[in-house]
Amino acid sequence: MTNHFALASLAVALIATPALAQVNPPPVISVSGEGTVSVPPDLAVVDGGVTTDAKTAREAAEANNAAMAKVLAALKSAGIAEKDMQTSRLSLFPQYAQQTRPNPGPNVISGYRASNRVTIRVRDVTKVAGTIDALVSSGANEVGGINFMVTKASQLLDDARSDAIADARRKAEIYAKAAGVKLGAPISISEDSGSAPAPMMLRKMGADVASAPVAQGEEVLRVNVSVSWEIKPAQ
Repeated sequence: MTNHFALASLAVALIATPALAQVNPPPVISVSGEGTVSVPPDLAVVDGGVTTDAKTAREAAEANNAAMAKVLAALKSAGIAEKDMQTSRLSLFPQYAQQTRPNPGPNVISGYRASNRVTIRVRDVTKVAGTIDALVSSGANEVGGINFMVTKASQLLDDARSDAIADARRKAEIYAKAAGVKLGAPISISEDSGSAPAPMMLRKMGADVASAPVAQGEEVLRVNVSVSWEIKPAQ
């Protein structure tokens, strides 16, 4: 009984194997297409804060807290809502003095440094310069950078998506003509979209930064698609 069952299973496998071997993917042309759209940013993210040095940890922390309170109050007076101000880094570290000759030895603590940084979302990009001015004028001694962005990028990319597909079709038709075949329907489409604005980094401190002009420009939103088109013999 067992032998008959094994032979029957082998017969089914031998019959099924040629059928599976005949299933081949259709011939395709795979290309990529790109579409872009330029739009003005509608949001800016500014990073800044206060660093304070003192002899003791408590003095450094208290001085830093007082200074940061003034900065936050100034930002609020400049029209920044509390929900748009978020602490991004809070730290307190000892500072060491290096021992030199003629009495070399282990480094000793010479004081403490407290730092408090805040991330500010500026929803009116025309007020970025004023926000930086409020930061520096109120005592902030660190301004890390500005990042402009577009909050509704996905909706604004719809035109770029159509352009990306058109770009892919143009390329595919060129390849099909060169290969002597006919372009069929697309059988797969995948998207890789994104915008990569370069942050504006502000390293200088003090009045020079407060008076610096800020140009928001435009963001280039980009969509890349990969499309595989079925190909048929030319007629």
